[in-house]
Amino acid sequence: MTGIFLQAFIYLVAAVIAVPIAKRFGLGSVLGYLIAGVVIGPVIGLVGSETTTIQHFAEFGVVMMLFIVGLELEPKMLWGMRHRLLGLGGLQVVVTTAVVMGIAIALGVGWTYSLAIGLIFSLSSTAIVLQTFNEKGLSKTEGGKSAFSVLLFQDIAVIPMLALIPLLALPELVEKAQATVSAAAEHHEDLSLVAGLPGWGYAIVVILAIAGVVVGGHYLSRPLFRFVAASGLREIFTATALMLVIGIAALMSLIGLSPALGTFLAGVVLANSEFRHELESNIEPFKGLLLGLFFITVGAGINFSILFDQFGTIIGLTLGVMLIKALVLLILAFIFKVKGSDRWLFALSLAQAGEFGFVLLNYTVQNNVLPSELGQTLSLVVALSMFLTPGLFILFDKVILPRFSAAKNEREADEIDEQGKVIIAGIGRFGQIVNRLLTANGMKTVVLDHSVTQIDNMRQIDIKSFFGDATRHDLLHTAGIEDAKVFVVAIDDQERATELVHYIKQTYPHVRVLARAYDRGHHYSLRCAGADYVISETYRSALAMGAQALKELGVHPFRAEQQKAMFVETEAKSKDLLYQTWRDSTEEDRFNSSYVELFMQLEQTLGEAMKQERTDKHTKSERGWTPPPKNFIEEAEQMKVDKNN
Repeated sequence: MTGIFLQAFIYLVAAVIAVPIAKRFGLGSVLGYLIAGVVIGPVIGLVGSETTTIQHFAEFGVVMMLFIVGLELEPKMLWGMRHRLLGLGGLQVVVTTAVVMGIAIALGVGWTYSLAIGLIFSLSSTAIVLQTFNEKGLSKTEGGKSAFSVLLFQDIAVIPMLALIPLLALPELVEKAQATVSAAAEHHEDLSLVAGLPGWGYAIVVILAIAGVVVGGHYLSRPLFRFVAASGLREIFTATALMLVIGIAALMSLIGLSPALGTFLAGVVLANSEFRHELESNIEPFKGLLLGLFFITVGAGINFSILFDQFGTIIGLTLGVMLIKALVLLILAFIFKVKGSDRWLFALSLAQAGEFGFVLLNYTVQNNVLPSELGQTLSLVVALSMFLTPGLFILFDKVILPRFSAAKNEREADEIDEQGKVIIAGIGRFGQIVNRLLTANGMKTVVLDHSVTQIDNMRQIDIKSFFGDATRHDLLHTAGIEDAKVFVVAIDDQERATELVHYIKQTYPHVRVLARAYDRGHHYSLRCAGADYVISETYRSALAMGAQALKELGVHPFRAEQQKAMFVETEAKSKDLLYQTWRDSTEEDRFNSSYVELFMQLEQTLGEAMKQERTDKHTKSERGWTPPPKNFIEEAEQMKVDKNN
């Protein structure tokens, strides 16, 4: 027992130290886990022979991940991606297998060895790719969707691969390991519902199991979850979620199917359930921890003695496999019209071998398709390709994506053939509302934006705007800055926005500059640069939401509007003093102790102001409101007292 505690502590310490450091340097959590495994395994030797056993356990994280992925996919959405799923995914598996098999045969490897190796290397790492997509926000991109379709098909393709591999068994390997195989077969029969069944019997069992998952998930899960939820015990709901995932995974294993496929199917069935989000939140922590553990075991399982003995061969095989897969994926991306940076994201993200490669490798060795020595070498190739994958994502982020982004915006600025009294820099979600209000009132505006996509979108809805960088002085001159009365700054880049405000006020002091701030610090920077009016982009909407929350909690609408007005008035009294404190501080210590103390005083003043009764007359904005009856106020006050007691 003590040994288990120590091993668990070592794995957790490695993760806690390595992953935050890797994230801070922009390497991603997956590479952090892999590095942690290498350090505690081959480098320091704190973990050893138990790594393989733990890896089998940690592979359940992949099963949980596919269950969560299934929860995010409605059956209608899955049907909608059938062309990519079968076409793109199917071709990737078939073509990659054929290319790897052909090269292996050309190098003198037997066709059975070659086919098995091709199948193993045709699979990619679902765990690494989806985890990285989620971290980097790439799941919704065209490249991300295409990659997901391929990964999903690969996970499904594991089933026929597992059925095919025993048929490739070599007689000499069977004779060599006959005793071991018979013992393993007996053990397999004890844990199988389909051992010894004829083909038609196996097919019936598989159909019944899948039908049971679909029907049970649709009709039985809701009463079960309602019964559990009625207990009010969160831990029981968590236990139920785990029971569901583990039970389906066990059922799939017992009938010889992929547990990941079974749980994915269950997730899709439950995607329309009202308990979907609760299931996801309960499974997510276990999934993340087990996936992290899986990646650590991959790093810890790298056998450096074999690696050093066959260094050239293993490195050559690893790079060769990744290059072949990337080229195949690029060709498929051209065929299926995946464009721009998405094409490279698709090719680079799937260029590695995957965790199911370990499963197929073990299965091929157990079924006497590949010798154990070759299996160990190929395991290193799979592990190293996974280890190098985060580097491919870094290559995409740092080299490929910036080039495509630059090329996208490299076109010449539009010729500005109009001038107006108002110039708007930025036509995003904020700037377009300002523009619509002004044009609806007959005001002439000139809109500039540096995003080609945004300009094209605006033109589709007949909002005239010009492509160009608003910080370029010549474009401002063409737009008529000398005769403009108002300049609205609504660009996303905070530094460029501040610099633009400073330039306008220094060069054209007669122009009134209205600027949007990202947060309080940016608000102060814009004000310091000379902006005549600054508003935080979420300030008014947050006020409106807060007032609505008060109404939902039983506060009379009139009182809620008064409280909102009092909030604005109290903040306005303190904003100049806060700004002066911020401006007088050094750039490195803007929000110092003096500022914090002053802000806390504002919060105290705000709380006191909220408790006061208004005795003044209605403001213009309040004249349309009917005051709450006196007994309403008394009842509300009594409710507060009762709540506090």
